[in-house]
Amino acid sequence: MGKPIEVSDVFRTHGSAYRDSHGADMSVRQLRAMRAIEICRTAYLGGHVDECDHCGALRISYNSCRNRHCPKCQSLDKERWLEYRKRELLPTQYFHAVFTLPEGLRSLSLRNQKVIYNIFFRAVSETLQELSKDKKHLGSEIGFIAILHTWSQTLMHHPHVHCIITGGGLSLDGMRWVSCKRDFFIHVKVLSKVFRGKFLDYLKKAYDRKELKFSGKIGRLAEESAFNAILSELYDQDWVVYCKPTLENAEQAIEYLGRYTHRVAISNDRIMNLVGGLVTFRYRDSSDNDKVKYMTLDAHEFIRRFLLHILPDNFVKIRHYGLLSNRGKVIKLSLCRELLGVLLDSEHEDSRKETWEDILIRITGIDPKICPVCGKGRMHIKERLPTGSCGLPP
Repeated sequence: MGKPIEVSDVFRTHGSAYRDSHGADMSVRQLRAMRAIEICRTAYLGGHVDECDHCGALRISYNSCRNRHCPKCQSLDKERWLEYRKRELLPTQYFHAVFTLPEGLRSLSLRNQKVIYNIFFRAVSETLQELSKDKKHLGSEIGFIAILHTWSQTLMHHPHVHCIITGGGLSLDGMRWVSCKRDFFIHVKVLSKVFRGKFLDYLKKAYDRKELKFSGKIGRLAEESAFNAILSELYDQDWVVYCKPTLENAEQAIEYLGRYTHRVAISNDRIMNLVGGLVTFRYRDSSDNDKVKYMTLDAHEFIRRFLLHILPDNFVKIRHYGLLSNRGKVIKLSLCRELLGVLLDSEHEDSRKETWEDILIRITGIDPKICPVCGKGRMHIKERLPTGSCGLPP
C-alpha cells in the first residue's frame, strides 16, 4: 500500500505552478502558510538522528512547521489545549451551539476577514451572555468557548462559530448555581433574532467608520444605498443557529469539543487520491443525511479553496467568555465548584506540563523513546540536522 496522500503532497506537486498563475493575487500569509506546509517534516526544516542504545538502529526525525493551518501540526497542540480545559470542567451538562453567517455576507467577509470575524465573535458572545443573564431565560452568567471555522465539507467559504456552553451558570448575585432545563438552553429562534440584530448593527457601524474594503464583485457595496439595501435583505432573512445538548459527562464534553478546536480546512486522512492533476477527497453531505461522498477537483481549485481559510496573522480563533474568560476565571470557577459540591483534584491541578512524548504515549500507547527495531533499547539523539539540508529554495 502506497504512502497516504497529504495536503503537502498537493502543494509540493502543484504549488509552484499555482503561484506562477495566481501569486499576484495571493496574500503574504497565504504564501507563508503554503510554504510552511510544503516543507513541514522535511530535511529543509532540519531535525535530528536518534540511535538505539541497544542495537544501534538509527532513526531520522524532521522538524514540524508549527503553522496553525498545517494538517500535520495540530494533534499535539490540541491535546495540550484539552488538558488545560479539563481543569476548568464543571459537573453539568453542556450544550453545543453553531452560529452561521448567511450566504449574502460571505463575499464581504472574505474580503474583510479580520473586521467581519471579530464582529462575528462579538455578536455571538453578546447574544449568549445577554440572553442567559435575562431572567426570562436563565438569569445567570454562563461560561462558553467559541471556535471559528470558515469552511464547508467541500472547502467552500462557510464561516460559522461553534460554541460549547455550560448547561447553567452562576446566579447574578453569585450565591447559587442555576441549571438549565434538561436538554434545553435557549430557543434557537430567539438566539437567531438577537444574533442577527447585533451582527448587522456592528456591521453598519464598521461601514460608517470606513473599516470595510470593497473590491471585485462587491465593489458596488461601497455605495451607501447598495450597502443599506443588502442590510435590509439580511434583516428580512432567518439566520441559521443550531443548538443541542452534548454529553452530560463533562470529560466527554471536552473530548467532543476536541473535534472542533484545532481543525484545519481539511485533514489529510480525507484525501483519497492525487492523479493527473486531480485531487479526490471524501466529505459528508449534510443535505443527504450526512452520507459520505467523494469529490474530485483540479489541483489548482483544491489549492484555491484551501487558501480561502488561511486566517489573518495573530487572529485568535478560539475565545473564552463568561465564567471561562480570563478575567476572574479562577475565582468564579472555584465558587461554581463549591456551589456544585465538588473540589478540583489537586493532583490534576498541579500536574506538570506534558511533553510531546507523554502525549503520544497517552494517545497511542506507543513510547517514542523505545527502539522500533529491537523493542528493547532506548533512542537517544546522536546528531542534530541543520535547516536547509535538502537544498530547497527559501
